[in-house]
Amino acid sequence: MFKFIKNNKHAFCGGLTATLFTGTGVFLLGNVTGYEAKILLESSLSGLNILCNTIVLACATILALLLTVLSVSNSSNNKIKERHYKQVLNIAKFDVILFVLALILFQFFNIPILESESVPTSWYDFIYWSTLAFTSILSGMMITVILMLYNSVTNLISIIGLGKDHPMLSEEEADQMDDD
Repeated sequence: MFKFIKNNKHAFCGGLTATLFTGTGVFLLGNVTGYEAKILLESSLSGLNILCNTIVLACATILALLLTVLSVSNSSNNKIKERHYKQVLNIAKFDVILFVLALILFQFFNIPILESESVPTSWYDFIYWSTLAFTSILSGMMITVILMLYNSVTNLISIIGLGKDHPMLSEEEADQMDDD
């Protein structure tokens, strides 16, 4: 786990920064009461649904794009190290986790809690802050996935498109490039 974070520290720093930035913006709103939280939830529910829907669609698209990355990597004339394929696998795993979390939150937003008379008003405060915290985390995770994908694509561009000697290139391939 720590090796995964170390190998993707720039992506995680970007995602953590986004999470903290959006989370700070949310908490600057100050303390709200249960009734205020219910009103704020009503006004933000459509935006939260759109955010989750967008993340779910983006995650599915990224998984499809990873298949293209694998196809390009495999059909390349260069011998790419196993590390590249593990990098793509890690992106896929992280993307699937994000997909599932966004889908669960999306389903949660579709429960008609606001119309229920049996939910105590004091719960709305907790629900409001929880949804804002989770959407901040999801946004940060989405940025992390995008940055991880960016790193993978730039590595491929360096190897295949620009023909540069690269750490993801196997030793035998790098030796052949030096001979040319």
